[in-house]
Amino acid sequence: MKKPVISFIISALIGLGVGYLVFDVVAADDSNKTEVVADKESTSQPASDHNKEEATTVATEENLLQAKGCLGCHSVSGLNLSGGVTGPDLTQSFNNVEGKHGKPLDQFLKEPTSAVMSGVISGNPLTDEEITGLVKLLEEASQSH
Repeated sequence: MKKPVISFIISALIGLGVGYLVFDVVAADDSNKTEVVADKESTSQPASDHNKEEATTVATEENLLQAKGCLGCHSVSGLNLSGGVTGPDLTQSFNNVEGKHGKPLDQFLKEPTSAVMSGVISGNPLTDEEITGLVKLLEEASQSH
């Protein structure tokens, strides 16, 4: 009984680790492509200042979440960002993290209390500016639904 459980846990950890490493490499390439696509769209189509600001915000949101690897495991339906399905959708994380993990989102992103996120954050730490940006994005996502 113990051997299959241990094998499962080891396999799951290896699978998550390999998936994270692969996504980290892919996300670095995709973030540059997203910026180019956003630039082409904003210059090729005339739009009002509001539409340009909205397009820039969406591109920035996606870039930050992709650059930090969040979309490798998570999606954010509140921002219409699809991603991985390994982790939960982050749309309500601004409202739910404190209840689930005992600390506000900004503190959780500095020092996660979950084993998986502790490993992810320690391998790719966030700056204070990135944490502030992510908290703002996730607050917006929580208000959209």
